[in-house]
Amino acid sequence: MRHISTTPFGRRTAAAGLQAREAGAAAPACPSPGADKWSILRDLTEGRETFGLTDRNLSVLSALLSFHPTRELRSGALRVFPSNASLSARLHGMPESTLRRHLAALVNAGMILRHDSPNGKRYATRNRQGQIDSVFGFDLHPLLLRAAEISEAAEDARQAQYLIRRTRQTVILLMRDASMMLELVEDGSEPEISNCRERLGELKPLLRRKLDLHALSDLEAALRELLAEMRSSEPEPCGMSANDIQNERHPHNTDSDNLESESAKEPGTDLPPLPLVLKAAPDIEGYAPDPVKDWRGLTSFAAFVRPMMGITLETWQSARRNLGERTASVALACILQRFQQIRNPGAYLRRLSLMDNFRVGPMVLSLLRSSEKTGSEVDSCQLHVEQYVCAG
Repeated sequence: MRHISTTPFGRRTAAAGLQAREAGAAAPACPSPGADKWSILRDLTEGRETFGLTDRNLSVLSALLSFHPTRELRSGALRVFPSNASLSARLHGMPESTLRRHLAALVNAGMILRHDSPNGKRYATRNRQGQIDSVFGFDLHPLLLRAAEISEAAEDARQAQYLIRRTRQTVILLMRDASMMLELVEDGSEPEISNCRERLGELKPLLRRKLDLHALSDLEAALRELLAEMRSSEPEPCGMSANDIQNERHPHNTDSDNLESESAKEPGTDLPPLPLVLKAAPDIEGYAPDPVKDWRGLTSFAAFVRPMMGITLETWQSARRNLGERTASVALACILQRFQQIRNPGAYLRRLSLMDNFRVGPMVLSLLRSSEKTGSEVDSCQLHVEQYVCAG
């Protein structure tokens, strides 16, 4: 009577779970249908952490599967008996000592069974009719038995990766929002703002690591808490900072209604009417959820668009100090309108802000002349131009 050995050849010891694993080889044929061996391998690759396997372990398993003659695994002839030399050749010269270590890992994980011959070699014997009688080598039967378990582990891994990817995207967006909010706050010496900037600086390096879902969730919660504190301390950073600068530059102008007037001009400048500016540089309205109705809206959207144009906060603050809030905003809108032609918007705005007698009016009129207008738009723009020239 043929006997299937349940003990390893040589000096390898019989591990605690060896008897239970070997019992599966002697069990009746699996009633489950066949399964594609490469599909099982793909699923096992995605869910390998569940079974404690590495990519090198799976490379060896892939080589073992390549010795199985058919693509489908079915109950019956599921044993392969390649020599270490043959396996090493298919693994591009993997050393035999390394190969044996990975084979042992696959056995310990319960993915394959080892059936050693009396002399430890791997081979097949045939009966008197020339048919294969017994095979000493590796049994792939556990892969077929555990195909559903492997598929479930792969699905869990895919779901976990999806959650990690989505949470990481959320963290990146939260971090960007926090950074941009801090850029829009001019006075960073306030204790609350300094504390927020310091905490954000501590959170940013964490994203460079490969974080798991739990760590990413903690980082997301910390960023949401930080943003909530920033919004509560600075509810309108853009508007507040703009008013402060205007008051410091023009302390004699305390009429808030006059400040919001569309025809108001900053001292020392020739500021075109707001409708004329928007006709000449309409692109800035594309970034506004609502139409720009007053100068406050234009300056607010200019501060919002500025980082997207690559203009640093230092350059923007310098332009506002030297030119005034509205003039700087009009200049930025004109630069945005010619964004494709201006190689370095930040350097361009910096150069304008350092000019002694800079007037933004000619920039606006130049854009109006170069743009192609038709019908009533020509008449409307021409009327604004005539009014502006007469006023100047």
